[in-house]
Amino acid sequence: MRRVGTAAMITVPAAFADKSGGGADRRRREWIETLPGVVADLLRHWSCTPDGPVRHGEVGLVVPVRRAGLPCAVLKVSFPYPDIEYEPAAFAAWDGRGAVELHARDDERHAMLLERAGDTLATVTDPDRAIAIQGALTRRLAVAAPPGLPRLADRMDQWEREIVSTAATFGDPLPAGVIGAAVATLRELGSDQPDLLVHGDLHDANVLASDREPWLAIDPKCHVGDPATDALNVIRSPRFAELLCSPHPEARIRRLLDIYTDAAELDPERVRRWTQAGAVREALLGRVDGDPEWLVAATDQLAEVLT
Repeated sequence: MRRVGTAAMITVPAAFADKSGGGADRRRREWIETLPGVVADLLRHWSCTPDGPVRHGEVGLVVPVRRAGLPCAVLKVSFPYPDIEYEPAAFAAWDGRGAVELHARDDERHAMLLERAGDTLATVTDPDRAIAIQGALTRRLAVAAPPGLPRLADRMDQWEREIVSTAATFGDPLPAGVIGAAVATLRELGSDQPDLLVHGDLHDANVLASDREPWLAIDPKCHVGDPATDALNVIRSPRFAELLCSPHPEARIRRLLDIYTDAAELDPERVRRWTQAGAVREALLGRVDGDPEWLVAATDQLAEVLT
């Protein structure tokens, strides 16, 4: 951290800047170069003082801050990737219920001043309890969706094309019945989805401990549809490999889905079908994206177990 005039100038972590090297597009590299100035201006605008090391995810920079009259907060600035523009609307709709509070927003610069929370759900070592916590959050976050957010129903045709074409490209790595079940779910449940706000990326790293509420969600992908679609992200947690190496993985998978379904108060058949269809899609796209072999194989297994 350095100062230019009266403004604090952050240093962009090398690991975050490196994500913009190599094959990354020029627009992101240029955005990285502007970040210190943008953050300094936002700190002035919101009367904030940096209060800890700068952190980051894949597309967002997070600066812990303090401001007079405001509890500990974070300044988050995100690269303008698809759907990032909907994040503030989701936090506003939740209004601190099950998610961190939104204190201020600058939509033009994709910046938010958010409540600061604590450690991630990964600190909970009991998988059953962790799944139940995420199920309860799924239920709390399933509020009436604000207008203008992308609808999952509008993506079903694209998802079906991805599944069918990618399976063909890789020589049908999954049994025909598994692929067929996924396609049937997209066709039969895809258009029959409620107008509810769905987090879209609920997993251990996006659930943080808090004093205000026990657990709060961060980093939503934000879409409108069936909350049951979030079950796949919950199951494919950092515990995923351990889960499938258990003595009876099929029974364990079904047990965890039952715990999640009960806590989320969702229809168990919809949870099973959406998780199966999502696993098929993720397993196939994982081959395209070069995911680790163990993750692809584990997701294959999940898809087959739930068919």
